[in-house]
Amino acid sequence: MVIRQYEVHLISLDPTVGHEIKKTRPCVVLSPDEMNENLQTVIIAPMTRKSRKYPTRVELQFSGKRGFIVLDQIRTDDRARLVKRLGKLPGTTIKHVKTTLEEMLID
Repeated sequence: MVIRQYEVHLISLDPTVGHEIKKTRPCVVLSPDEMNENLQTVIIAPMTRKSRKYPTRVELQFSGKRGFIVLDQIRTDDRARLVKRLGKLPGTTIKHVKTTLEEMLID
């Protein structure tokens, strides 16, 4: 399966521990295409419909539903957890994700 950066995939996140986001849910692929082509893992950020507006969460509408990309729970998972491709983020949301990641991780 070809996996591209900023695609949304349904991913099985279980098992989890503590306050980690659980269940099989949509997630945004954050790892760059070169990594996705050469490694058996992908860097992802889970999505949720229930959240408050935090500085580390990007609000969006995807597949007709409002939700959030939870950038404070970025994780690396094996490609075997990917269930199916759901689509790709719109350009304006990609820009917001990049800006939020920059604010979170770069001084």
